[in-house]
Amino acid sequence: MITWHDTEAQNMMNTFGPTQALLVRGSGAHVTDIDGRTYLDFLGGIAVNSLGHAHPAVVAAVSEQAGRLMHVSNFFSSLPQLALAEKIKQLAGTGESGRVFFTNSGTEANEAAFKLARLHGGTARPRILALEQAFHGRSMGALALTAKAAYRDPFGPMLTGVEHIPATIEALGEALDDTVSALIIEPIQGEAGVVPLPEGYLSAARELTRSHGVLLIVDDIQTGVGRTGEWFGFQSAGIMPDAFTLAKGLGGGFPVGALITTGAASELLKPGNHGTTFGGNPLATAVALAVLNEIETADLLTNVREREAQIRAEIAALNSPLISGIRGSGLLLGIALTQPIAADLAREALATGLIINPPNPDTLRIAPPLNITSADVTEFTTLLGSVLAAHA
Repeated sequence: MITWHDTEAQNMMNTFGPTQALLVRGSGAHVTDIDGRTYLDFLGGIAVNSLGHAHPAVVAAVSEQAGRLMHVSNFFSSLPQLALAEKIKQLAGTGESGRVFFTNSGTEANEAAFKLARLHGGTARPRILALEQAFHGRSMGALALTAKAAYRDPFGPMLTGVEHIPATIEALGEALDDTVSALIIEPIQGEAGVVPLPEGYLSAARELTRSHGVLLIVDDIQTGVGRTGEWFGFQSAGIMPDAFTLAKGLGGGFPVGALITTGAASELLKPGNHGTTFGGNPLATAVALAVLNEIETADLLTNVREREAQIRAEIAALNSPLISGIRGSGLLLGIALTQPIAADLAREALATGLIINPPNPDTLRIAPPLNITSADVTEFTTLLGSVLAAHA
């Protein structure tokens, strides 16, 4: 008997290790596999499914736009694209100078940001700063910005000029000079184990980069679109970067990303500098606009903050000796473990019907939909508690 595992092995490239389940449908925070087993999805496609699975607003946007206009190329514009750009600018507070370049993914958005830094710096400012433990994607430019050796080493040499510095204000102050074109940072380093920037870092980075004529680029791909309880991660510090990138939750499961520029950075990219075949097509932008409108209309930012408080309280009540704390903000949280057993716990959680993720050996990451209910949270902490108790 040929199983789906056999079919996968015979036809698909294995770039992510063994696939854990073949999912066939979903609803809200739950998904069902081909054998009829249902899971509570508290990973959300790694912070992508901001409205959960099969949300009516997303389904309607896909259906309506697919029947109207799906692709037009960059020679033309479309109403959803323009409306989405205006909406992002309004929510971010970029003002009139804000400009948007749509992409298909986060790594592609960071590739555009990389080119923005090169245009800004030219040959006089060849250095680009990123942080130790950073993750900015896996294409070659974005990979140069990414710090993890396991992702980089098979593909060297990297693009030149990128330096990774410690995430401290002191290290930033020492590294900045008139040879640096840009600093790119994540408000919370998700792949590093959901590690927030140190208190005051974003504000200090804004002041220091401005004083040195260096672009501040915020990678808000995992933290943006309401994930942290703010529309965008940099808003927690009350700053405005020169540029920021979005993807993941922007499309609620549909592939779409964006580079947004402000101020003088909006004048850097000229006609012919950059392009994309599918970026910003009417279907993707219509879905993303529906996602943003639903988050706003349903006041999901408030729900994110309330569910975060509930998660923290219910995990604390588990009083598990395997948990040492919780990092992160909103519904991007890292459950810190006292032992390097994250992979084992994630595997055992899946067996009980709970999807979570181990970004490193001693952290469990959760990034559920922004519209999860109080009952969803209690189901999560009940399942997690049973896994922890069985492992203790």
